[in-house]
Amino acid sequence: MNTPAELETLRDFLRYTVSRFNQAGLAFGHGSANAYDEAAYLLLHTLRLPLDRLEPFLDAKLTAAERSEFGALLARRIDERVPAAYLTQEAWLGEFRFHVDERVLIPRSFIAELLPDGLAPYLPDRSAVTSALDLCTGSGCLAVLLAHAFENADVDAVDISSDALAVAQRNVSDYGLAGRINLIRSNLFDNLPGKSYDLIISNPPYVTTMAMDELPREYRHEPALALAGGDDGLDAVRTILRKAPQFMQRDALLVVEIGDNRAGAETAFPRMPFTWLSTPSSEASVFLLKREEIVAGR
Repeated sequence: MNTPAELETLRDFLRYTVSRFNQAGLAFGHGSANAYDEAAYLLLHTLRLPLDRLEPFLDAKLTAAERSEFGALLARRIDERVPAAYLTQEAWLGEFRFHVDERVLIPRSFIAELLPDGLAPYLPDRSAVTSALDLCTGSGCLAVLLAHAFENADVDAVDISSDALAVAQRNVSDYGLAGRINLIRSNLFDNLPGKSYDLIISNPPYVTTMAMDELPREYRHEPALALAGGDDGLDAVRTILRKAPQFMQRDALLVVEIGDNRAGAETAFPRMPFTWLSTPSSEASVFLLKREEIVAGR
């Protein structure tokens, strides 16, 4: 994309990019919530500037090479609707940076907001967690956060996709956690014979069939396998609730993200005593269950 010659400074490009994003009607939600935040992020990333320091550089002029590089990125974002995270091949969960590409879902799990506190007060002693499982690990982002939050835990990170596990392997290696995170190709629990965990987390596919048909173009760049949860979005959740107890220690916890499908889950499992967890950016999108609650509620 050829950017207008009148644009000179980072301030100029920021204003122009926000305007173009709004004009194009882009969808956000892959790390940025609005046109301004995403425009600022893409500019700072392209210019190799600190992502948290925009103001000092607003009046700096872009070189011809920088204009060309940013114009090409802008064209893909607007014309092809490629999410920003795939353009930059990075995604952030808090202070943690992860490599991503179109082999994996772009990290944005609400569970990530719960892990820094070690799931307190539901797990009063995080040091007692010595084994943890991340089902549907994708890029491995939650497995890495698990390993940091529970320093005594060995973590199994499971995904059905070999491509996703290749990306996860890179992120695990980047954080020096190959000795604590074990990557396993498995359809949920199928390849975990004899395993037992103190904590299981999962951000499974939970988009309903109807919602899949209505997804913005940006989301269609992501692997459908990581999104599609069947007619009511609960196909994977049913399997998880049916099989999880046999892989859980007596006092173990299960934490599962299901987006805005609380009503569907409560209808599908009327006897299940879900505890719904709130995070800084979500309300009742994640449920928690103890092992005995799952057994009693089935």
